[in-house]
Amino acid sequence: MSKKIVIVSGGELNEQLALSYLDEESGSYVIGVDKGMEFLYSHQIAPDYIVGDFDSVNPGIAEYYRTQTNVPVREFNPVKDASDTEIAVRLAMTLGGKELIILGATGGRIDHLWANVQTLAVPFKAGVKAYIIDTQNRISLIGGETHLKKEEAYGPYFSVFPLGETVYGFNITGAKYPLKDHTLTPYDSLCVSNQIDAEEVVIEFGGGTVILMETRDSKGA
Repeated sequence: MSKKIVIVSGGELNEQLALSYLDEESGSYVIGVDKGMEFLYSHQIAPDYIVGDFDSVNPGIAEYYRTQTNVPVREFNPVKDASDTEIAVRLAMTLGGKELIILGATGGRIDHLWANVQTLAVPFKAGVKAYIIDTQNRISLIGGETHLKKEEAYGPYFSVFPLGETVYGFNITGAKYPLKDHTLTPYDSLCVSNQIDAEEVVIEFGGGTVILMETRDSKGA
């Protein structure tokens, strides 16, 4: 069963952005993650599943979903081996999700953000598209050859970083700062804040996994 699944996690949520995705993807599965269920509750959006350890959610709201609804609740001990967002991502995959939109995965603590970025490797290795999205960023993992069309990009800028290992033979064409046969290492900032120059940017490399961040400035910046 192929479907798109929206995961509403417990980080910073821009109300307008989150509601636009939840409306745009109406008919898709929605998974509320820990404090993310407060957003769904306040906007009367019924999730299909709720997961988390519930250590940061209003206890009354958690109890409402446990006792007053038919929403399946998967509650975990706070002492566990995976983050709430990772648990939600794995659940989404077992539900047949082929494209995951993850909201509320940024903002606040950097360790949570980095854990969420690394969690993208779980669906990526399974051939499932997954995106972390907020008002300024769309983060995904890429491999091999990727085409980034200007009209479909999330913003005018993009940055690339290797995930866990050096990437050899790395090429970028169609950008303000092209690269040819570059060695992309985890400890340099050369590939931060490139810009889309042509109608399409092509990113190509032989092996490895790369984090792609499509970005835009905040309004008024």
